[in-house]
Amino acid sequence: MLIGLVRHGKTSWNEEGRIQGQTDIPLNEVGVSQAKALASRLSGEARIWDAVISSDLQRARATAQIIAEKLGLPLLDSDPRLRERFFGEAEGTKEQERHERWGVNWRDAANGVESNEDVRARGLSAIAEWTEAFPDRNLLLVSHGSFLAQLLAEVCSDLEDQYISNLSYSILERRADSWHPQLYNCTIHLNE
Repeated sequence: MLIGLVRHGKTSWNEEGRIQGQTDIPLNEVGVSQAKALASRLSGEARIWDAVISSDLQRARATAQIIAEKLGLPLLDSDPRLRERFFGEAEGTKEQERHERWGVNWRDAANGVESNEDVRARGLSAIAEWTEAFPDRNLLLVSHGSFLAQLLAEVCSDLEDQYISNLSYSILERRADSWHPQLYNCTIHLNE
């Protein structure tokens, strides 16, 4: 089994440096172009994906829809377990604002920020369900930066910790009882 991991395209809040969390911000024009670029890349490669699934937040869902349509793949019902981390009262703020209000350890100081453990548990729950239900299907998952970073850290602990870029593409392969990265945080499709 393969699982592809894609971060949604850019939004106006990404460009402004605002943390989105579960605030439901749409893709902007750049984000739509980024999704189309990955869709074009994937349409020119050997077909490995059987279906696309995404978070229920519109920026991820729209990205997934663009990719699924271009590849002629089924777009499965969205899954709220794939949502971005909830950033509580920090949602909508810029980094400087967070540092001024709560300090550099703002994730621990701001009210309502979802823990790493809870984010990872959501992701592992979804993957365990799919592995059991669809062991012979390869799923392309469209989600969010902090969520994907936590999921990757949990299932591939040897990976270098990198910022997960908008429209980055990673591939994990299931071998026996563990996941192995085949591609990590790749954005070459955005350079073409």
